[in-house]
Amino acid sequence: MTRPGKYVRPFEQDEAALKNILVTGGAGYIGSHACKALRAAGYTPVTYDNLVTGWRDAVKFGPFEQGDLTDRARLDEVFTRYQPAAVMHFAALSQVGEAMSEPGRYWANNVGGSLTLIEAAVAAGCLDFVFSSTCATYGEHDNVVLDESTPQLPLNAYGASKRAVEDILRDFGASHGLRSVIFRYFNVAGADPEAEVGEFHRPETHLVPLVLDAIEGKRDALTIFGTDYDTPDGTCVRDYVHVCDLVDAHVLGLEWLHDGKGSQVFNLGTGTGFSVREVMDKAEATTGKTVPHSIGPRRAGDCTKLVSGSVRAATILAWQPKRSDLETMIADAWGWHKTSGYER
Repeated sequence: MTRPGKYVRPFEQDEAALKNILVTGGAGYIGSHACKALRAAGYTPVTYDNLVTGWRDAVKFGPFEQGDLTDRARLDEVFTRYQPAAVMHFAALSQVGEAMSEPGRYWANNVGGSLTLIEAAVAAGCLDFVFSSTCATYGEHDNVVLDESTPQLPLNAYGASKRAVEDILRDFGASHGLRSVIFRYFNVAGADPEAEVGEFHRPETHLVPLVLDAIEGKRDALTIFGTDYDTPDGTCVRDYVHVCDLVDAHVLGLEWLHDGKGSQVFNLGTGTGFSVREVMDKAEATTGKTVPHSIGPRRAGDCTKLVSGSVRAATILAWQPKRSDLETMIADAWGWHKTSGYER
């Protein structure tokens, strides 16, 4: 699908002519970009978000309903009001360090909340479900290109909770006819090229915005954790997908379900990845500024190289990561980064 142009029509117009899609986590980084892509594709994204990690200012392309995934009565109210044709589920806690120290929060929110959402969807007769999962369900498979057949052996409550939701979707498919498309991926980067929405976390833990923050002096020098890995420059390699490519895949998955096709799982990645130093070097070249940095020891559990293939997505969905080169991802992120961000 082609990259949509800037959407200018107020969302209040012609609502009846568009299909409502319930987007959980639609006020977050990926969810807000998904809402823009959905709107451009002719849908009305209905954002459902508790604003714990999301931003009200990011909701620009459809109605907003504040609520928690664990609140069944609130979910039932939203399903009744909008009668969505499908659910696109992004809402989740996603910090690996926190998942290690507070696993109960991840099981309660990611699994308990998702189960409540799925039950509400089935009760409302909304049987098309697109789920944003993670390659963290695979666990530690260092220096290989992951595909959908790779064994799922998650190492923490984040990956385990996402795998559990995948299992719930499978079981509800067997018992209630729920159709699901599941996407697994590693790192997401970049931003809307028009800078209407972008990446903004508090606290920030993702490499690209950390690099850009360091460039602008918004934080102390970036720390590179380990320079003695078996890679060309000694730093870890990770797979990055542009957020716009990622949400394009989610819209393609939605259309796959709307066409009456069966449940499916897709990995999304470039299959190659970029090292920490490559990200820093490209950021310096793109911005014309130096990245202040220091060298630290390896972090426990960090793998040398984690990348994912996307042959199945390319073959079945005709998905291609058109913006997932490093220069474009950093340029788009930099464009957003220079805006004022969001306010609570």
